[in-house]
Amino acid sequence: MRLLLDTHVALWWLAGSARLTARARAAIEEAGAHAVVSAASVWEAAIKRAAGKLQSSDLSDAAAAAGLTFLGIDEHHAKLAGSLPPIHRDPFDRMLVAQAMTGGLPIVTANRNIAKYDVRVIW
Repeated sequence: MRLLLDTHVALWWLAGSARLTARARAAIEEAGAHAVVSAASVWEAAIKRAAGKLQSSDLSDAAAAAGLTFLGIDEHHAKLAGSLPPIHRDPFDRMLVAQAMTGGLPIVTANRNIAKYDVRVIW
């Protein structure tokens, strides 16, 4: 099964963080190379690193080295993200929701606002 990892989940997974729930960790392990990281997450992490809010290694490099794959952003994702109800104002999370909806992907996330959309959340 393909899974979309939220930015914080991808960072925690790559760092071996205990912040992941057992359920989230098991789902990612089971998905293996079918766990995907959005280009939006790479963008979000790069912005946070540049602002000094994130001290981890480059998400793109670390994810690729771990065998994770990437999910690009296309015009369908962009259009849907812009038309979602304003449950969540974070543009990166809105993009993840749009990508999950478009691709029928569950999202692994600790973010409770994402679960308010019509997507399957694993946590």
